[in-house]
Formats: sequence, C-alpha cells, structure tokens
Amino acid sequence: MKKLKKKSLFIVGSGPGDPELLTLKAHKAIKNAQVILFDNLINEEILKLAPKNCIKHYVGKHPYGEYVPQEEINALILQYCAQYDRVLRLKGGDPYLFGRGFEEWLTVRDQGIDVIYIPGISSMQGAGLNDIPLTHRGISEGVWALTGMKKDGSLSADLPLAVQSRSTVVIYMGMRKLDEIARTYVLYGRGDTPAAVIQHASLPQQRQVTCKVKDLVRACRQQGLGHPAIIVIGDVVSLQQAETLAASEQYRQIGGQ
Repeated sequence: MKKLKKKSLFIVGSGPGDPELLTLKAHKAIKNAQVILFDNLINEEILKLAPKNCIKHYVGKHPYGEYVPQEEINALILQYCAQYDRVLRLKGGDPYLFGRGFEEWLTVRDQGIDVIYIPGISSMQGAGLNDIPLTHRGISEGVWALTGMKKDGSLSADLPLAVQSRSTVVIYMGMRKLDEIARTYVLYGRGDTPAAVIQHASLPQQRQVTCKVKDLVRACRQQGLGHPAIIVIGDVVSLQQAETLAASEQYRQIGGQ
C-alpha cells in the first residue's frame, strides 16, 4: 500500500457478496478504517471486520426504490474526510464498474485528500460460479459490459452493436429492460441466443435461470427472479451443457452405457 497523506479516502470493492472473495488489501483497509460509508448489498460479515469504534454509515441504493442521492454521499465523504484520517467508501462488486466510484474520486481530488482505489471482483465474474465462463476459445471473442439503465432511464445504445458481435454480453441493472433486451436480439435475428439471469451471485441464496434470450421475460416471471441480478447473453451460457452432451456422445460411441 502506498504511503498515505494525513487524510485518506479508500474506495473499496467488496466483491459480489461472499466475504471470502474480499481481497487481502480490502480486508486490511477495512480493519483500519475510522469511518465506513457502505452500500445496500454489503455483506454484514464484511462490516464485522471493522474496528469496534468505527463509524458505519449506510448510504445504500435499493434498486428502483429509495436511495441516498449521490450528491448527499459526496457531501458525507467530504464531511467525514475533514474529521477523520481514514475514511472508507465500501461498494459491492468493483467501484469503477457501474459503481460511481470515480465520481467520488472526483469529489475529493482538489481537497488535498489521498485516494486509494482497491478493486473488487465484479458480480459478472460470478457467472463463473455458475459454470458460465465469460470467454472461451472459439466461442466468445470478448465481453461487453453494459448498463441496462442509463441516467435518463434508457437502455445502452451499444446493445445493438453488442448483439452483432461474437462476444459475451453482460448487462447490469437490466431487469426492468428484459422485454427491450429480448426484442433487440429478435430484431437482429438472434432471439435463440442462450441467456442466463443470475441473482445474488456467490451467496447461499443465489438463484439462476437459463433460457433463450427471446424468452427472458417469461422465464424470469415463472421463476420469480427480480433485481438485483445480472444478465449474461451468449453461447458461453450453454457451453457446459454442450460439453457434457459431447462427452456423453463420445462415451456411447466407444461402447459405454
């Protein structure tokens, strides 16, 4: 960890939820924090790592519900940084991947405050915990990470471009846009592309549904899946099933039962 100035703001990613996926650097920062401003999805076990006298201030955002405005969070960061030497902003996933972490960096950049960014495992990497690799040789040439809800409420304009690529598409905050996402794929003749919706990735209550992208709305409604969740679209979703089927066929060909 680099040498700190007197006042320091730690912008820390806590990962998708499982406390054991916390990085060692994040663990150390939390154990030394004087103030922690934490989000809605932060695991309580992670908060227990903080010192007993640490101030824990909730500034969460419930998806599509009540939330603490970003401007208020920025003001709180400045307020606490003026009073304490080690203030920690704790976010789920990674703070710089749809986490507004850099907005908070900008808030303090001219205040003589040292900023330490500590990356976290993003929720989209939780797809691997469900036997879905984000890339695979010969199947996916890359990953598009898109927001399902821009500031004005619209879906990312990059989705039509992503649909036409040979890459895996991961959509954050897109559960209210399932119908629009499905229609975009159908419009480009790719409605049969495999898709998965993963809720609470890495946690005991994790749930998942897989289907064709054209059936996203129906499948999620039948399984009762809502937000928060990530949407993974691409042939990688059905890769494990395809490999299992191929292995079974090979076994039968060599005389297995």
